Amino acid sequence: TGCLKVTPAHDAHDYEIGLRHNLPVIDIIDDHGRLNEKAQILVGEDRFAARKKIVGLLEEAGCLEKIEDYTSPVGYSERTDAVIEPKLSAQWFLKMEDLAAKALDEVESGNIKFIPDKYRNIYRHWMENAHDWCISRQLWWGQRIPAYYLPDGQVVVEETPEMALEAARKINPALTAADLRQDDDVLDTWFSSWLWPISVFDPQMPGHPDHKPNRDLAYYYPTNDLVTAPDIIFFWVARMIMAGGEFMDKKPFSNVYFTGIVRDKLGRKMSKTLGNSPDPLVLIEKYGADAVRIGMLLCSSAGNDIFYDESQIEQGRNFCNKIWNSFRLVQGWSVDESLQQSDVNSLSVKWFENKMNQAITIVEDHYAKFRISDALMAIYKLFWDDYCAWYLEAVKPAYGQAIDRATYDATCIFFEKLLKMIHPVMPFISEELWQSMAERPEGATIMFEKTPQAGPVDEDFITAFGMAQEVINTVRGTRQQKNISPKEELQVLFKGDFPMNMTPVVRKLGNVSSIGLTDDFGDTSEGVSALVRTVEMFIPLAGMVNVEEEIRKIEGELEHQRSFLESVRKKLGNESFVAHAPEKVVAMERKKEADSLAKIEAYEKALESLKNR
Repeated sequence: TGCLKVTPAHDAHDYEIGLRHNLPVIDIIDDHGRLNEKAQILVGEDRFAARKKIVGLLEEAGCLEKIEDYTSPVGYSERTDAVIEPKLSAQWFLKMEDLAAKALDEVESGNIKFIPDKYRNIYRHWMENAHDWCISRQLWWGQRIPAYYLPDGQVVVEETPEMALEAARKINPALTAADLRQDDDVLDTWFSSWLWPISVFDPQMPGHPDHKPNRDLAYYYPTNDLVTAPDIIFFWVARMIMAGGEFMDKKPFSNVYFTGIVRDKLGRKMSKTLGNSPDPLVLIEKYGADAVRIGMLLCSSAGNDIFYDESQIEQGRNFCNKIWNSFRLVQGWSVDESLQQSDVNSLSVKWFENKMNQAITIVEDHYAKFRISDALMAIYKLFWDDYCAWYLEAVKPAYGQAIDRATYDATCIFFEKLLKMIHPVMPFISEELWQSMAERPEGATIMFEKTPQAGPVDEDFITAFGMAQEVINTVRGTRQQKNISPKEELQVLFKGDFPMNMTPVVRKLGNVSSIGLTDDFGDTSEGVSALVRTVEMFIPLAGMVNVEEEIRKIEGELEHQRSFLESVRKKLGNESFVAHAPEKVVAMERKKEADSLAKIEAYEKALESLKNR
């Protein structure tokens, strides 16, 4: 027909069309969901009953051609599950054009930074397409709109009923308080929340135009950082920026850090409806509050969603146990004041002090860049790997023996610094252990302690100690592969520039009897060769290895490498693959071929040497 049915009063899109074409707005449904007089037919009928009766009326009039089922987007109330009927009503609006433009400029100019920056695009889209803000709500609770209606329909807006009556009497001196009726609506929640950076310090701002900021507001405003979720960028973040510019003529904060949304393993947002959200109190009861917090934060990078799994909380629990057990270990040591610090203890103390200074610098850099999970992971590794797995093992006295005072004191200082580093996210265990380390003055708390500061770092010393760690790992791996008891001492030879000052560490942690430098390893058939950085290393194993078992292992590895080489060569022999695959991919396959050939050659030599014994 070329005709378009438009109902501006009952459809949001039709309402926009009506505005553009200046169409009359006819509301045919009353507040109870019944047809009103403007409907002209079926007046007083419920909307659902009326729809069915209208079908009958169309049939009777011969105006119904056919009936078809189709899917229509219908909204439902999340509380009552009732069908939501679009309906026009009188509301209060806030004009957004100027406010949105200023709020956008604050972010686009870099005056306010978003972390991560990707959310700036979403913010820009919303600000450039902002509609006027409907600030009234038909609820029975909230901050009531301070609008007062006069008998003739005029409106005055004032802070109190008394002030409203005073303003109304300027229009009509004969009016009394009984003549005024306050609007029944309350303000949108966000209309109160947008004042949060201001009202928490000075509740009188910005209620009174002549009011000066109190001491707290003058000192704390603007704040530094806001931490929030990305789904309320428009609802809260943008509106706080608007309020700051409008009422304080300043930005409310300098940085906005967006957290991710916690989702389940299937990627669904956690909700009561889906029943996929764990009870935090149950998790805290089971694992502890510190474990829950650190477990979640370790996998929470800025702006990225978190796919929750209880194993993350278990990791936090295990970390708490590690911290606690390391404290118990050190507390169980006895100190011999007459003991001199050994070479291995001296080296270990110097190494960990350098590692800690290096880690503090890295952590502070991560915090400055809002890489919270990276900062915590750096502390986690420093505590678990460097302090517990390496440092404590290196300085730990033999069973039943004492430790020297210098090493013990250094160990306690290191542990206290580690507690201070982890305290912001693990406040309970860190406070408990800090209090247990020494007698503290009444009222003292780790919360008031200063964050450890980084000292100088000797990178060469850390590198040298790192080479010793690689040697120790190689020795331990050799014992495991060759089924050699950890109690059996081994020898280690180096060809190259190995830092021999690290030999005390290698001797103790690798259970190595002797370490030497040589230009020629000689017959390497009865031993293990390895490369530590650029230094060649050899572990003699004469008489320690089961030859037949070793031959079987090498033959198995040889078979695996030959099979792998065959698969690589098939790919390289495919002319289509070589011609069309990216150059980097082809180069990678050729490198696999070369590496496999080198391994096969080494295995064949080792096998030949073993069989010729």
